[in-house]
Amino acid sequence: MRAGLLDGQETARAIREELKFEVAEILKSKGIVPKLAAVLVGDDPASDAYVSMKGKACKWVGVESETFRLPKDSTQEEVESLIDRLNADRTVSGVLIQHPVPKHLDEMAILARLEVEKDVDGISRNSLGSLITGRKAFKSCTPLGIIELLQRYKVAIEGKHAVVIGRSIILGKPMAHLLLDLNATVTICHSRTIDLGSFTRQADILVAAVGRPELITGNMIKPGAVVVDAGYNRVAGRSGDIGDVEFESASKVASLITPVPGGVGPMTIAMLLRNTIEAANQFGNGVLVEN
Repeated sequence: MRAGLLDGQETARAIREELKFEVAEILKSKGIVPKLAAVLVGDDPASDAYVSMKGKACKWVGVESETFRLPKDSTQEEVESLIDRLNADRTVSGVLIQHPVPKHLDEMAILARLEVEKDVDGISRNSLGSLITGRKAFKSCTPLGIIELLQRYKVAIEGKHAVVIGRSIILGKPMAHLLLDLNATVTICHSRTIDLGSFTRQADILVAAVGRPELITGNMIKPGAVVVDAGYNRVAGRSGDIGDVEFESASKVASLITPVPGGVGPMTIAMLLRNTIEAANQFGNGVLVEN
């Protein structure tokens, strides 16, 4: 029996419909429209395509968006100056600093420059520190989207053993903390874990986010486990994105599984929209609409 799909595409579509009403309520109560500012440094095609997708998603729900493009040879001071301007701009509800930035820049310092109230991507050290210490801040969009997807499919998390493969600050580490907050027992693995399968076969919930194409195969999965594939890899000779999970063999063992694409990606964008709208509602920043 094949696993059921955790359909992020359809779930994100339903969330966008809900967010349209929230945008309308903010306009009615505060007279503003939420606005997302995206900062794109350099000319990476994947980053450019991703920012474009986010802009289209904003339009679907009625959120304003603007992309600020800087050349790849921009200095640290030039990028931080732009962040300062966006921090001070009352028409901007939230700011997305598209990852990765060129290697000569100090990305963590740039993220730290962003006010936590506008960090709707939830990956600055202030936001991540708030997650760890239990303080209120916007949560990292991809892990938040995974939790939302699991909850909408009524996947039990409390008391379950969750194994997260990956330890990045934008996915693996915040994912583990979100699962802990929901009372899962969490194991973190990574690319250097010895005998990875001995850990993954214990998982009730398995989140693969290590950036290794098809690292996880069916024989590494506990029968009936819920498998979330957050990997997006390009492989020479194969078209499209390849996940960290070998889908065909895994889908014969798991009870639920995300596809790649169409699983985690759409949920990430949906959570970015939600955080931006919440920022406008909570802090009152947005585009003023004259009656």
